[in-house]
Amino acid sequence: QVQLVESGGGLVRTGGSLRLSCAASGRTFSSYLMGWFRQAPGKEREFVAAIRWSGGNTYYAGSVKGRFTISRDNAKNTVYLQMNSLKPEDTAVYYCAADRAATMRNPDYWGQGTQVTVSS
Repeated sequence: QVQLVESGGGLVRTGGSLRLSCAASGRTFSSYLMGWFRQAPGKEREFVAAIRWSGGNTYYAGSVKGRFTISRDNAKNTVYLQMNSLKPEDTAVYYCAADRAATMRNPDYWGQGTQVTVSS
């Protein structure tokens, strides 16, 4: 059974940092694109960042480029999202996703989400 389990969310002040983790299990993800999405209250889910498990190419939404860094640890089958200089508008539920088609248009697997709240 495929599982993506997020952790690391919480409450932080503006300008602070958090690191999210996504532990992947249940299959081999070497050919997948792994990524993070977020959904704020009353808004649609939006793409945040992605990384190719093999090769490590990274992709970012414009709103987080320069502040967030996505990375992976192959040995631990874990993907990370380091979030720095957090802003109140980063408040959302953050979801880990895995996409075999490597487009992130319709990911095959989703995690349950972890809440990130940035206070002003």
